[in-house]
Amino acid sequence: MATASKKAPAAAKRTPNAAFMKPLTPDAALAAVIGAKPLPRTEIVKQLWVYIKAHKLQDAANKRMINADAKLKDLFGKSQVSMFELAGLIGKHVK
Repeated sequence: MATASKKAPAAAKRTPNAAFMKPLTPDAALAAVIGAKPLPRTEIVKQLWVYIKAHKLQDAANKRMINADAKLKDLFGKSQVSMFELAGLIGKHVK
């Protein structure tokens, strides 16, 4: 009886995608929220969440929704967005 008890090869360390790590310059609307210095897309999303949590802008009834204050309304273009729309909306505000 030959049992094949081979181990799966060790997973290679994940390397970050260069496109995500490229620093992007925010426009005026986004810079009002996260600052004007160029940041990678992942860091921009993190900084937005820091701002959202600090100003308690998550909807109390539905935590997936973000209520926009004056600064975020300029950024989003509407008064409420879902957290899944957040990354897509950022693309319009970076170079």
